[in-house]
Amino acid sequence: MYFIVVHLVAAIVLLLWAVRMVRTAVERAYSAQLKRTLARAEQSALAAASVGAVMAIALQSSTAVAALASGFASGGLLAGATGLALVLGAYFGSAIVASILSFDLSLLIAPLIIVGGVLFLRGAERRTKQLGRMVLGIAFVLLSLQMVSEATAPWRDSELLGSVVNYLKGDPWTGFLVAALITWLSYSSVASVLVIITFGAAGIIPLEIATALVLGANLGGTLIAYGMTRGGDVRARRIAIGAIMLRGGAALACLVLMQIWPLAAIGLPGNVGQQASLLHIAFNFVVMVIGLPLSAPVSDLLNRLVRDAQAGEGGDVSRFRQTALSGGHKGSVDMALASATRELLRMSEMVEVMLQPVIEILKSGDKVAIRRVKALEPEVDQSNSSIKLFLAQLEWEAMDESQTARASDLSNYAVSLEQAADIIARPILRVADQLVERRLTFSEEGWGELIDLHARVLSNLQLALNVLISEDLESARQLVAEKDAVGVMERQSMGGHFSRLRSGNTNSFETSELHLETVRSLRRINSLICGIAYSILSEHGELLGSRLARRPAVR
Repeated sequence: MYFIVVHLVAAIVLLLWAVRMVRTAVERAYSAQLKRTLARAEQSALAAASVGAVMAIALQSSTAVAALASGFASGGLLAGATGLALVLGAYFGSAIVASILSFDLSLLIAPLIIVGGVLFLRGAERRTKQLGRMVLGIAFVLLSLQMVSEATAPWRDSELLGSVVNYLKGDPWTGFLVAALITWLSYSSVASVLVIITFGAAGIIPLEIATALVLGANLGGTLIAYGMTRGGDVRARRIAIGAIMLRGGAALACLVLMQIWPLAAIGLPGNVGQQASLLHIAFNFVVMVIGLPLSAPVSDLLNRLVRDAQAGEGGDVSRFRQTALSGGHKGSVDMALASATRELLRMSEMVEVMLQPVIEILKSGDKVAIRRVKALEPEVDQSNSSIKLFLAQLEWEAMDESQTARASDLSNYAVSLEQAADIIARPILRVADQLVERRLTFSEEGWGELIDLHARVLSNLQLALNVLISEDLESARQLVAEKDAVGVMERQSMGGHFSRLRSGNTNSFETSELHLETVRSLRRINSLICGIAYSILSEHGELLGSRLARRPAVR
């Protein structure tokens, strides 16, 4: 019995890790594309749900989609109703993933491992390696499910299992709550549902218990999203609470109905595992269909009921009052540089908070959001001054070459971040003011270009933080490539803008200078935040000399 339990636990741990492995590979390879797709989900509730479903299938995780949606909602890039519709679509997408992976695909395990291993080990490009990681992850998911089936085979005739099954038949609420708790702790509803389906297919549990467990896993999946947003921005919390109300409430209602209307009356085809899989898909599809028209009224209700504990103009600023340099630099040089790096991360987070709501500000002219952005600019300036003073007080004569280079890189990047904050708080906010004063809006095509460019710059800021911390050569190469890609996007946007002018588009005529100024500003911000990559490449001999690595930022 001991070895059977160990085998089962190992299989479940492998399943959780494999699902996470696939998600990580997709995020690393296609992060920018995913975020640009997410940024354009505002067209309708159905479009948002479709985007959520596709992203959940790609990431094999509704939790990852909920995390992305929460980040966009926190920055004002995603309305509450749209975010809720997107998350409901993601839950349906993850149900489809669980159903597909539950089929007997054991013959594919060996080929997938070979293909994935070759791509990961021999691939020269980052995206090729991540594709290999994704294929390996899918193979390990299938392998773990096979291990679960093998580990549970000796239990099928167990007296202890019979007693547990009989108890759960009479008390489905226990199974429901246990499944919700395990799903919440494992941070993966896909993995939980796959284990339940596998148990059902193996004949270990009957349909009544499998259904109660699946419903509990659905409730647990919504609790994951709430746990991620607890203590965060109120706009993200509203989406998570709305998902609990709709999906969690539906799970509770279905469990009650189960006790009134026996599932045997439905007459589903296949074994218990297949039946549970169909019920899981049907449940999430019905929740999505019913929830889409309710997403707007539920969002409005939550806007009134769920208030921001730190509401006000200083709410965002107060998060950044604690500096990482308060401990001084009495320790070693490496410790001092680590403190300066932490302060740069704090500074980068402030710039990110300023950059996130830019599209929403340009669209609505939200005065509260504008005041919050302006309130953060002095904090960024102060952080830049503190970092430069802190590094200047180090004993540079006693530092080796690598420490000197690192200190110089940190100082230069602090200046770049300060300049990026200036661009956000001045040229971009001036554009927003003029749009409001003159009652102008960009053309539909112009908005699409700005949304794509803004999402790309936000993604590059996060990549730049990874480069700052890890000093990873491959990530630095990718960041330089992203800088070039944004330059191409700028030229394409300008070309499209001039084409609209030639075609006589009224909106383009009225907003011409404002559109071009916004595009130039976003490109300049991107150039500033990508500067950290040049020093990393220079240190590895991939740039001729250090002039490119140390080139001054241009305002």
